[in-house]
Amino acid sequence: MAYHTLRQEYMQMPPVTRAYTTACVLTTIAVQLDVVSPFQLYFNPLLILKQFQIWRVLTTFLFFGNIGFNFLFNMIFTYRYCRMLEEGSFRSRTADFVMMFLFGATSMIIWAFFINLLFLGQALTIMLVYIWSRRNPYVRMNFFGVLNFQAPYLPWVLLGFSILLGNTPWIDLMGIIVGHCYYYLEDVLPLYGDNVKVLKTPQFLKHLLDPVPEEEHVPPPEYRPGGFNWGNEPDAPPPEVQHDN
Repeated sequence: MAYHTLRQEYMQMPPVTRAYTTACVLTTIAVQLDVVSPFQLYFNPLLILKQFQIWRVLTTFLFFGNIGFNFLFNMIFTYRYCRMLEEGSFRSRTADFVMMFLFGATSMIIWAFFINLLFLGQALTIMLVYIWSRRNPYVRMNFFGVLNFQAPYLPWVLLGFSILLGNTPWIDLMGIIVGHCYYYLEDVLPLYGDNVKVLKTPQFLKHLLDPVPEEEHVPPPEYRPGGFNWGNEPDAPPPEVQHDN
């Protein structure tokens, strides 16, 4: 029964959230079982450019460390805010959601070429949290039952918590900066730039990921009962009234 419930819950997850969290968990399990080593996964520009180890561009976002508090903490936040974004402001817009991931990952990879950062998954999680928090500014948050604040402060609270745990602030700061760049380009700039969008999702992604809406079938005139105007034709002029002379 528990297995059936867990499987049902898993299958109800939106596709991008399910794919990303599954990849993160499987990568961590593979490391725990010594199937792969973290040294094969971390971001290394020299190995990527000189030895063409292109997979590191992807795996740097999938490994959150060995199974423990830090891993569980990051997985909970990744799952929660990724799902809320996909089911909220990106509902029925899977292609746009994937485009957001691509924008974030590409920006972080470019940044990582200049800053010595090995794994970028936590930065991607903070980016998701930041975008969600800016799109839900009036939601009240509670952090471990101690702090009460509104959603836009959540990324900064997580940054402070990460520093308290002894982690470098650069990873969280990267997620905040990239998240703000996306939020500005997608949500703020169109309001002041005559609705001009800088980030445009390629059509092939939309055709691949977004379902085609079913066209409403309107029966031909001879099958339309009651002479009701179905909305696809202009109103017919009223019939002429003949007057007896």
